[in-house]
Amino acid sequence: MRFTKMHGIGNDYVYVNCFEQRVDDPAALARAVSDRHFGVGGDGLILILPSETADVRMRMFNADGSEGQMCGNGIRCVAKYAHDHGLAGGNPLRVETLAGVKTIELSLGADGKARLATVDMGEPILDPARVPVAARGIRQVVDLPIRVGQHAYQMTCVSMGNPHAVVYVDDVAAVPLEQVGPPFEHHPQFPERVNAHFVQVHSPKEVTMRTWERGSGITLACGTGASAVCVAGVLTGRSGRKITAHLPGGDLLLEWRESDNHVLMTGPATEVFSGDWPE
Repeated sequence: MRFTKMHGIGNDYVYVNCFEQRVDDPAALARAVSDRHFGVGGDGLILILPSETADVRMRMFNADGSEGQMCGNGIRCVAKYAHDHGLAGGNPLRVETLAGVKTIELSLGADGKARLATVDMGEPILDPARVPVAARGIRQVVDLPIRVGQHAYQMTCVSMGNPHAVVYVDDVAAVPLEQVGPPFEHHPQFPERVNAHFVQVHSPKEVTMRTWERGSGITLACGTGASAVCVAGVLTGRSGRKITAHLPGGDLLLEWRESDNHVLMTGPATEVFSGDWPE
């Protein structure tokens, strides 16, 4: 099986062109190829497939084999692959996901290959029942207290097609992410588990964030998470509608547009190498 390794600011996945190849058990393959010691190494597996409603279709599997609805860094790489490898010729491109069809505008380099991508992430979902998060009697989860192990936090919950809990802290580097990430992900308030993000605000236009990603653990970046952080900053009054988010793997530019309620995310997409998986 031919594969391509790609990443969006360090959020790395193994990609398979399913226009040409077939994957019968993507959950098992995701677990195998994601292993950084015995496999290719990555945060998961992404399949690029034909679509009846868009230019291409994307299926995304976390490192534990669970299927995710959407991946902001991954979809930028899907759009780059589809453009650079001739699967689709348009710009912008439309990519079908389990969270709906997303539109991606590509910025091309002198060689004609995609370098940056701006993704229309759509409208954020704030209704607790649809995030989902267990919170009765409120329309939005904004700075709601939550206890995770020995730690007490305030969380703001947003879905960008997958569930996110955003927690603001004074020093994001001091958060013991390896300790609080797993119990946060599996907290009983989140019936479908959750992506947990810890955020330090530098100014209304600039934040730094670290992520514990549902099904994958600590990741260098999370595009849907950065989009959720942009929304949470507005809801809590901590940041504006346009921000730069510093993630361990690099920077993303986010905007929550007032005109149509859509979140735009801009960042790079990088192809690293291709190879053959022997099984």
